[in-house]
Amino acid sequence: MTPLPAPRHAFVPVLGHEIHVTEWGTPGAPALIMWHGLARTGRDFDELASALADDYHVLCPDTIGRGLSSWAADPEAEYALDHYAAIATGLLDVYRLDRVGWLGTSMGGLIGMRIAAGPDAARLDWLIVNDIGPEVPGDAIARILDYADTRPDFATLAAAESWFRAAYAPFGPAADDFWRRMARTSVRRRGDGRFTTHYDPAITVQFTASPGDHDGWDRYERVTVPTHVLRGVQSDLLTDEIARRMAGTGPRPEITLYPECGHAPSLSRPEDAARIRSIIATLAGR
Repeated sequence: MTPLPAPRHAFVPVLGHEIHVTEWGTPGAPALIMWHGLARTGRDFDELASALADDYHVLCPDTIGRGLSSWAADPEAEYALDHYAAIATGLLDVYRLDRVGWLGTSMGGLIGMRIAAGPDAARLDWLIVNDIGPEVPGDAIARILDYADTRPDFATLAAAESWFRAAYAPFGPAADDFWRRMARTSVRRRGDGRFTTHYDPAITVQFTASPGDHDGWDRYERVTVPTHVLRGVQSDLLTDEIARRMAGTGPRPEITLYPECGHAPSLSRPEDAARIRSIIATLAGR
């Protein structure tokens, strides 16, 4: 695999937090926000962001409590979609971005839908939602908590990579370089020198403190931003039933299926980048 160009890194003050943003492309080009899932980081988009950097200024933030961003002082209040959306719009203000495209995986898609249903909806030119809907099935939440609430530790990076390959196998086909990079950017050293996952264990409080975050049909039906949905056919979060309901209400998105994936397609392959380019062109022309 051809080495990726080096991204830039910024640490941006927003709402009392320091948000780590991985940047690709040239400032002044059309802006594209890529927002990651629950226990992930903005580095998940390295391959896709690099592929689109010739045409877009791509910003890939780490949500608070993840990666290199600061952690919440009040987890029950701050690890919630409303607060994440406020941070996101605050980030746009810092970068002086009036309008952006938004691609969000899982939780990142929920944040995008929250913005698209609110007073800042006009700031989104279009929205791509990767394998999430306004409703999240309870069984899927239980599965996520099974690994996200676990605090694994590893003696070596190779052991960490093996764990990530197993835990995120539903991401579907991806190159070895993707998994190696995921391992490098998804762990931190503990005080005893062993590796552990790179997020605040308290992030999962969202499921008990903010249960309404995962039942948002009323908001979704208010969305008018041009929207496209990506669905892993084997996904337990975005089921066929939920996807069909999404297609028939709100922004009435088209849905692209990823037969080899569950939750959520990695979007890391060259053919994924080509597909996303085509989807953006269609959405921008609506």
